[in-house]
Amino acid sequence: MYKLITLAALASAMAAPAFAQSSVNIYGRLNVTLERINDGGTTRSDLVNNSSRIGFKGVEDLGGGLKAGFQLEHGFNPANGAASSTFWGRQAEVNLSGSFGMIRLGTFTSEAYFATADYVSMHNHDTGNSADALYTDANGFNGARKVAYRTPTMGGFVGEVAIQEANISGDRGLDLAANYDMGKLHLGAGFSKLGDEKQVAVRALYEMGPVVFGGYYQRDNVMGGARNNYRLAAQYTMGATELHANIGASGDIKGLPSSSAHQITLGVNQNLSKRTKVYAFYTRVGDDDKLHIYSNGNFTSVAFGVRHNF
Repeated sequence: MYKLITLAALASAMAAPAFAQSSVNIYGRLNVTLERINDGGTTRSDLVNNSSRIGFKGVEDLGGGLKAGFQLEHGFNPANGAASSTFWGRQAEVNLSGSFGMIRLGTFTSEAYFATADYVSMHNHDTGNSADALYTDANGFNGARKVAYRTPTMGGFVGEVAIQEANISGDRGLDLAANYDMGKLHLGAGFSKLGDEKQVAVRALYEMGPVVFGGYYQRDNVMGGARNNYRLAAQYTMGATELHANIGASGDIKGLPSSSAHQITLGVNQNLSKRTKVYAFYTRVGDDDKLHIYSNGNFTSVAFGVRHNF
């Protein structure tokens, strides 16, 4: 009996470090706006969900610098409690990382998007009605199952390549992203392709004390013809207050005259804590898009919101 107790104690002692090196975190965001919306001449007031989410993220240290991890993320609408997508549809992946970088398997958003359009969408994380209405990606790329490889950080550079499983047409998606940080200057680029649809974009962002400004340029062929698209964004911080402004424009889609558009957003964020802020914004998608590709007409929204991260 004594030997059994001793062996059990030794086994527990040996197992304890392994349990101590494993962790799971719960995180999320609740983000709701009260908005006065005019879309194509129709006016309404609405409570709008701005990509609220809840997620679980975990990592286990396997020793020798090797780690196993996972991430599950679900989108929901706090205004009515309903799911805003397939359960865990925002992200569901397992990964292995080490000195070689990271291997990812599962469903996750395009890193080309995160490296370009999302990076300069500072006022509301590119969510809701003030999200970038002009940036486009290959249809069907996000939400599909992928295998990806992310390089280790090399002197400020990180790259990632992802391959999507074949769709019903037999096309395999390809997604490439690159980020380079050089002090206050942050550069990025992204390319994605699925079948005949493709896009390439470059991004730059610079921090100058309380002022942060950046932008991206995109060339895509997603809506049946080539198109140029750009966005400029700026943020000015005064204590707990952030002032935001951004403007974006897209040219005519090749073969579709009067398909150009522009978007202007002005916003103010008041940080009540590191996790909670109240904010207001005005956004407008211009009526130069006569074909109503981006809205039902001249879209405008005036909004007041509360965002809490946990």
